[in-house]
Amino acid sequence: MAHTPAPSYYRSTANAYEAFAPLRERREARVVIVGGGFAGLHAALSLAERGVRDVVLLEREQIGFGASGRNGGFVFAGYSLGEQALLDAQGGETARAMFARTTDAVERIRQLTTRYAIRCDVVDDGVLWANWFRDPNVLRQRQQLLAEHYGVDWEWVPRSQLRELIRSERYFDGLYERNALHLHPLNFAIGLAGAASGQGVAIHENTDAWRVRREGHAWRVSTAHGEILAEQVVMACGGYLGGLQRQIDRAILPIATYVMVTEPLGDRLFDLLRSRAAIYDTRFAFDYYRPLNDTRLLWGGRISVRDRSARAVQRLLMNDMLRVFPSLKGVRVEHAWSGLMSYARHQMPQIGTRGDGLWWAQAFGGHGLAPTCAAGELLASAIAQGSDAWKPFASYGLDHAHRPIGYLAAQASYWWQQGKDWFKTRLEG
Repeated sequence: MAHTPAPSYYRSTANAYEAFAPLRERREARVVIVGGGFAGLHAALSLAERGVRDVVLLEREQIGFGASGRNGGFVFAGYSLGEQALLDAQGGETARAMFARTTDAVERIRQLTTRYAIRCDVVDDGVLWANWFRDPNVLRQRQQLLAEHYGVDWEWVPRSQLRELIRSERYFDGLYERNALHLHPLNFAIGLAGAASGQGVAIHENTDAWRVRREGHAWRVSTAHGEILAEQVVMACGGYLGGLQRQIDRAILPIATYVMVTEPLGDRLFDLLRSRAAIYDTRFAFDYYRPLNDTRLLWGGRISVRDRSARAVQRLLMNDMLRVFPSLKGVRVEHAWSGLMSYARHQMPQIGTRGDGLWWAQAFGGHGLAPTCAAGELLASAIAQGSDAWKPFASYGLDHAHRPIGYLAAQASYWWQQGKDWFKTRLEG
């Protein structure tokens, strides 16, 4: 009988917690946050830490239901937009400050897991960027760019050393980013919710905010069985906004990504990896993977406009994994899933306000754990203290994503870049 993978490794290994009751009342609040993913949770906790206690967070499903509870679990600096493109667009000083928001966020995530005793399998052993191609220039150029313009030092890993760490003939040289970690993202989200709740934030799961409307000097957020009148509203729904605010919703493409987890490998895992670092490669359409504490291998990759079935995800990712580790042929995949992330045409987070108490934080585009933390800090400091530190992100606004044509353009761009990777690989033999 064919083996059918479970929907999500993270969900099946999630820490138990007492569910947050749905909203069943009418009340007032200073801030309502719509969305129980990382952006919303970080904003809620950061507001509470700044003394704003009258905060309500609404989640349509469960905490971490969307991309926040389904991703690869990498925590590292930067954005989906590359460092060179950020530098070209913003100039040296602003680009460096924006990038530093994410390096600071990596450290804050470390501190949060310790301060609030969040059990989320933190592995603080950095990230390896492994070169799929023979040409080392892409590594050297990025290493130099990061050092000269961002003050960040990535360690060169020569081919011989990399192949000791990653037992695969597929890669050549690499770079090692020490200021990075990986973790169980759903358990981290659950921990953030517990921390925010402990600081006085009212969290309601299974509460669908079906209408957000401006009334006079306040915002009315309506749900199936309740209603909140608030001074400020933060929209942090990622790929699951669903038309609540047309201007915000139409600015993102909900794009699917794929992840799978093997059975426990035992000593076989050590035969493949002599490092606990998370790993990704230099292609546009890269693989990413990391060893788990129970000796499983988590493997992710690809982006698509299609939210595929578990069986289809398993088939695609198994082929990718065997290109790197052919010795894993026949290994059992126990979990495979796909989920939606929000992606903007300009490849940067959309963080901002229109000045009437409505804020948004979305489009973290597959690079989300550190940028969502940075966004939460920026929004909290703006709402609680009137800070304008979020304003450099205003240049990456709510550009219309032009769905459904935008889906076709995104998929075509991905296939084009994937084709370039394939052709370069063939040229190198």
